[in-house]
Amino acid sequence: MPKGYVIFTENIQDRAGMQAYGQVAGPTLGEASVLVVDQDPEVLEGEWHGNQTVILEFASVDAARAWYESTEYSNAKLLRQAAAECNAVIVSGYERRPG
Repeated sequence: MPKGYVIFTENIQDRAGMQAYGQVAGPTLGEASVLVVDQDPEVLEGEWHGNQTVILEFASVDAARAWYESTEYSNAKLLRQAAAECNAVIVSGYERRPG
C-alpha cells in the first residue's frame, strides 16, 4: 500500500497564529512524519501559492484523510485557517512495480 502525503501551501498572514497552530497540530500527527517545512521553495515552472510549503507523510492515503478529518485535528485546522490562506491536497505515493 502506498504512503499518503498531505501537502499544504500557506500564505501566512499571522506568524503568532501559525505558531499556535503548530503547538496544537503537532500532537495530533501520531506516527506521521513532517518531511518538509520550507519558506523559500525554488519554483521551477508556473506560479506557486503562498510563502510556506509543508509536506506530511502518513502510512497511507486513508491514514492521511483520517488525520485531516479527525476531531483532534479540527481545532488546529481552524487556527491554521485563521492565520493563513491555505491550499491543501492529499496525494498517494508512487510504488514502483518490478519488471
